[in-house]
Amino acid sequence: MRNYKTPRSLFVWVMTLLSGACLVITLIPLFAVMIYVTIKGFNRLNLDLFTQLPPSAGMEGGGIANAIAGTLIMVGIAAAISVPIGVFGAVYLSEFSSIQVARWIRFATNVLSGVPSIIVGIFAYGIIVLTTKQFSALAGGVALSVLMLPIVVRTTDEALQIVPPDVRWASVGVGASNYQTVLRVVLPAALPAIITGLTLAIARAAGETAPLIFTALFTFFWPQGLFEPAPSLAVLVYNFASVPYASQQELAWAASLILVLLVLLTSILARWATRKSIY
Repeated sequence: MRNYKTPRSLFVWVMTLLSGACLVITLIPLFAVMIYVTIKGFNRLNLDLFTQLPPSAGMEGGGIANAIAGTLIMVGIAAAISVPIGVFGAVYLSEFSSIQVARWIRFATNVLSGVPSIIVGIFAYGIIVLTTKQFSALAGGVALSVLMLPIVVRTTDEALQIVPPDVRWASVGVGASNYQTVLRVVLPAALPAIITGLTLAIARAAGETAPLIFTALFTFFWPQGLFEPAPSLAVLVYNFASVPYASQQELAWAASLILVLLVLLTSILARWATRKSIY
């Protein structure tokens, strides 16, 4: 029988309670944000929110349909740029590069992931907006792709390293080349974890504001093309949250709720994709 009055048992109980308290404290901000945003934005969840344009100052009604469309367009552009580059770069990093090269590339990736998003926005502004002399959805997508790229590279690299070396050796042992091993054995085995990283990168890009202020700007109308200013949910929240009009403030809360639900949906999809991991 265990004696719960010994110093070791008391220490275990104290540390267990302390760990549980830290866990509860960690979850409090998450549930507080979810509950508060839901209370504030739930009243505006209706069909008009997803089908109409934002109202003018002082006007009632309206929706955020253009901002949703603009967000999907720019995040799609960012994913189309960052996902192929990030995945193929991580494959080279994990499977074909030397140890010294891999060390420097991982260091550069960590540095890039720590760069503030506003710096990335200024970079895209100087490279694209000043060159084309036009704010555009393409510039916003490029800025978001820079933010997504290190996340895609790091998560894909870690996913490939999870695959046991024995699997690679077995593939090579039956006559497969390195290319065939990576394409037909390693990548399918790491695919669930790779998808998790992609969904996390998309969730971060969808909620960024600073890069889009410098690149895509904002418009109250539908997106007109890749080379025209485009609306987004994050910038809409930034613009409408500080105005003195109740209708637009309500739309800001509703857009915030949509962003939170988008992150929650991507997290659920990531969990669903990784429910059947091979290794």
